[in-house]
Amino acid sequence: MSLSVTYARAQLGVAAPLVTVETHLANGLPAFNIVGLPEAAVRESRDRVRSALINSHFEFPQRRITVNLAPADLPKEGGRYDLAIAIGILAASGQVPGERLEDYEFLGELALTGGLREVTGSLPAAIASAAAQRKLVVPQESGAEAALAGGEVKVAQSLLQVCAELHGREPLPAALRQVEETVADCADLADVRGQLKARRALEVAAAGGHNLLFYGPPGTGKTMLASRLPGILPPLDTRELIEVAAVYSSAGLPHLQRRPFRAPHHSASPTALVGGGSNPKPGEISLAHRGVLFLDEMPEFPRHALEILREPLESGEVRISRARAQVTYPADFQLVGAMNPCPCGYLGEPRCRCTPDQIDRYRNKLSGPLLDRIDMQVEVASMSASQLQEAPAGESSEEVRGRVVAARARQIARQGRINAQLQGAELDRYCALGKSEQQLLRQSVEQLGLSARSYHRVLKVARTLTDLVGAEQIGAGQIAEALAYRNLDRSGRVTTIG
Repeated sequence: MSLSVTYARAQLGVAAPLVTVETHLANGLPAFNIVGLPEAAVRESRDRVRSALINSHFEFPQRRITVNLAPADLPKEGGRYDLAIAIGILAASGQVPGERLEDYEFLGELALTGGLREVTGSLPAAIASAAAQRKLVVPQESGAEAALAGGEVKVAQSLLQVCAELHGREPLPAALRQVEETVADCADLADVRGQLKARRALEVAAAGGHNLLFYGPPGTGKTMLASRLPGILPPLDTRELIEVAAVYSSAGLPHLQRRPFRAPHHSASPTALVGGGSNPKPGEISLAHRGVLFLDEMPEFPRHALEILREPLESGEVRISRARAQVTYPADFQLVGAMNPCPCGYLGEPRCRCTPDQIDRYRNKLSGPLLDRIDMQVEVASMSASQLQEAPAGESSEEVRGRVVAARARQIARQGRINAQLQGAELDRYCALGKSEQQLLRQSVEQLGLSARSYHRVLKVARTLTDLVGAEQIGAGQIAEALAYRNLDRSGRVTTIG
């Protein structure tokens, strides 16, 4: 027949809309046209497909070839449609059977030799293909990633292998799934000497998924502590692993088998953090999905860049709107920041020469609304040489992770989510207080000048502290400790650090 229909998948954020590739061969002067809003890389597939067919010993039809990529209003880009276009031409010219194409979707860029090259976004395509109950054919290099979706994914190294599958002569091998997580390469918390309060705060933040800010002089271990957080977080479950892999697949990055840890430089632009571009790509906050976003020297980031974090911290996603497309990326990350007490970092010491105005300007780079969204603000004090030498070795990441996993298991069993994600009526139900605890919290909030958002975040931290000890009812001790973790936003001003 002179008309064939094959299927491929576009890439739109972490979604993969279906693209129907319609190929028609007509009489007339030889020509090869691709329509359906193709970009330059898609239009160039004409030359790749022609050479791949000829070098694979197929006949390239000397007819008028029209390829339509539907829907026509969806922008198409990249070389991901090469394989579907080539199969469509072979089916329309009768060189491969067309009756089996309804059961397949094809994704892959063709080399001039007929080999298949890796493409980005294979995992979102595999998820959508499995939902449509079709087999997905991808290049060998994309197989392990696409297999995470759990559907029927087949891998091929060349166009000839795909055609052998369609002819029923030699079945394509199934993609192999790799989901084992390793934490061996995570830095160990046992390396941190002393700093018991900061270590405790790190454990609490991991147990409840709370945002955390370390402040203190340079060289006290703020960055060292933050880098140990992934090692005490629970491993990714299957659903989380697929979510993270889908984001990395859409960005063209290798998929992770552990929780992400992203630490952008303080010169990062707002677009680098939140994502964007003419063809929207995920930013650092989406690449940190289900993991940790660490902002070292936080006040040194552009004020606008920090302020755009406020909405994703509440919603757990980011919407990027452009003239061509609107894309939603997941951004459920745990924010960890680090800052000095003043521009030079040595406030309260004789060598500090910072003026009050300089200190205020430095600290005010972190706005009140942003501090409101940081559950825990913990001082990391300097230690003398003798204190460092005498400090005993702390617990390892494995020991702390055991308590964190147990605390999170209690939260999931009780409410179906971690404490940091509790909202509205869930707070009243799962963070209920006795009369004396209510009075303590109310008086403390009024005296410290905390906002309503801070009030709720104190409740969530107190709930996590209670879960760590395996208790059911939040006590006065947990309330007091949770309040002690909010130092920088009291009465709307930064407290003196010295």
